[in-house]
Amino acid sequence: MSDSAGVDLSVHPPPATVPGSVQALTGALATCPKLVSVKLPWKSGTENADETAASDGAASAQSADAKVQPARTTPGKGRPTPKRRDAQARRSGPVAPPPTTRAEARARRKAEKSKLSKDERKELRAERSKVRTEQREKMMAGDEKYMIARDRGPVRAYARDLVDSRRNFAGLFMPFAVVLIVAMMMPAFAFYINFLMLAFVLFMLVDSYILGRMVNKRVRERFPESTDGGLRLGFYSFTRAMQLRMMRAPRPRVSVGDEV
Repeated sequence: MSDSAGVDLSVHPPPATVPGSVQALTGALATCPKLVSVKLPWKSGTENADETAASDGAASAQSADAKVQPARTTPGKGRPTPKRRDAQARRSGPVAPPPTTRAEARARRKAEKSKLSKDERKELRAERSKVRTEQREKMMAGDEKYMIARDRGPVRAYARDLVDSRRNFAGLFMPFAVVLIVAMMMPAFAFYINFLMLAFVLFMLVDSYILGRMVNKRVRERFPESTDGGLRLGFYSFTRAMQLRMMRAPRPRVSVGDEV
């Protein structure tokens, strides 16, 4: 048996083709763009050209889809981005408890000052001085918010008015002490100075005793339910009476001789 070319097919039969193997090889070639143009021996040129055009069209369609597909965006957090100082404040940790002693307070102030520049320290000192001045003015005016605990309350305010409304012998203590120091430099008057000092102390104790009894009596009449009285209130009145009128804090609200 021979074909049209004169080749004896009985001697040289054509190779047997396995359908499964041909299909697998054809699928692999179709998926690989670089091997699409390879001409298979069992296909004609027209079939190879059609498959090449189809694979080129599929590849171009895939690239077009990839270009059209929008880029992925990160979903929003649902809250605004915090400021830097707020984030640093949250990272700074828990707030330290207030100092319990004066030494601890001084150590903290020293540590805070070491972190500031010279201009910042100067500005901080000026601000603190201004605040202290304002607080003292309000305390001298009688604002109990800025008074120490010893001066607060209506009973203490009434006791101050009683002391300020009379002339007290104890108020001469500071001027007399200055005169006494100067006079002690004169040995000739040492005897008279000692006698004068003992007499002054005696009169001051008598006057302070009278002042304390008077203040306690008037407080019990004005505030019968008050527990503030006795020796503690008498000593408070005595310490205020010893100060010069211009140096008393809070500032006197009444003049000498006024009815309280």
